[in-house]
Amino acid sequence: MNSLNIPEREQIDTLVGKIKRGEVKVYDLIKQHLDLANSINLKINCFITILDNALENAKELDKLIAEGNKEVLDKKLLGVPFTVKDLYLVKGTKTTFSSRLMEDFIAPYTSTVVQKCLDEGAILIGKCNSDPWGFGGSGENSGYGATKHPLDFSKTPGGSSSGSAASLLAGVGYFSLGTDTGGSVRLPASFCGLYGLKPTYGRNSRYGIGAMASSFDTPGFFARNIGDISLLQSIMQGKDPKDATTREITSTKPAKNLSEITIGVAKEYFSEGLSNEVKNSVNQFIEKIREKGAKIKEVSLPTTKFGLAVYYVLVPSEISSNRARYDGVRYGKKVSDNYDENLINSRSHYMEAEVKRRIMIGTYALSAGYSDQFYKKACKVRTKIKNEYFEIFKEVDFLIAPVSPVTAFKLGEKSNDPLAMYLVDIYTVTANIVGIPSISIPAGKDSSGMPIGAQIMGNMFMEENIFELIKRIT
Repeated sequence: MNSLNIPEREQIDTLVGKIKRGEVKVYDLIKQHLDLANSINLKINCFITILDNALENAKELDKLIAEGNKEVLDKKLLGVPFTVKDLYLVKGTKTTFSSRLMEDFIAPYTSTVVQKCLDEGAILIGKCNSDPWGFGGSGENSGYGATKHPLDFSKTPGGSSSGSAASLLAGVGYFSLGTDTGGSVRLPASFCGLYGLKPTYGRNSRYGIGAMASSFDTPGFFARNIGDISLLQSIMQGKDPKDATTREITSTKPAKNLSEITIGVAKEYFSEGLSNEVKNSVNQFIEKIREKGAKIKEVSLPTTKFGLAVYYVLVPSEISSNRARYDGVRYGKKVSDNYDENLINSRSHYMEAEVKRRIMIGTYALSAGYSDQFYKKACKVRTKIKNEYFEIFKEVDFLIAPVSPVTAFKLGEKSNDPLAMYLVDIYTVTANIVGIPSISIPAGKDSSGMPIGAQIMGNMFMEENIFELIKRIT
């Protein structure tokens, strides 16, 4: 059989209610999900580490619940199993960043967003496979082998947060944390028929997450419905003294009726290269929104066509800088007592090909004689793209677009053509360039039964407005 059975799961608050009433034992729930994780991992390779010690945490929670401990019973994620991309540090656990260079690294502390989930009673059961440090759009670059799509083992579930999306679709956990630097949550969400949120840059803390490109990286996550997305975002967000880019969050729920909301459709997102099946599904989804009463307005974002070029200059430049610490002394494998030999040989042997490729692109773009031509020019165009989006949000409340020009493709189909792989990100990178929130939501299926996602974007810190809109139109 070339696929998995996809189980049904209730909404998180429904599950938590059952746990608090004693209808579901946390130990039994966690054991069920751990057993499923071990079973599916043999088939789709979605986990790097499965945390069997989660059962001890479950036992302790059951004891406190039975005792009627009020502090425990007030927790919003009480007993809920979840998983995280293996870029998130969790104290005392192996954190590989999906690279062989870091296969022996044990995290000395826990990332802020993971800790917030743990503090609300959630139980971590696994660290998920991905492209190394998030470098990729298919999961195929992982040092631990590619993740396979639960609906078709011959296809990719999307990347870089491949294992997070695949494991959740397969029924493991009730949510999974990923990272989105240029679409690495939204693309797998689209390919797997899940909800995947890239919040506003600065809404969720980046502390304790392996850095790819620091001015683009956004901690996002996957869930099965918009109610779970809204709950989880309210838990993870907020100012973190350990991350200077974070901000205090105030409520922005809209007072507008659906008939007063205008949704922009940028013609640049429906141009050459978009498959007919994706185009038709997204257009049908837009028509459903129109029928619900929202206004649909065609708009233009002409500078969007430069988004991919800007992204693939600036992001590799930041990657090049962020990789400097992985020298085999501070982090990484030690293979020689001679620093220069160790640096060269450790990286040469243990860094994956895509990691090396992006370091080389970034180092070239930052090098003397080329930084003005590439890096500085890309920074200027980034500002122009930002301004263009902020002007559009004076005309419309939201933007809607496809997530990807294609649905899930075959493993190996694009791996020998980096440019073709990079083009998969063409509709997602601009949200990271600008820093605005964007969410992938299920919008249909192709002729092979593979999911198609649409993304809804809003102005900065307007996540609650987006959630409210989705609740009204779905």
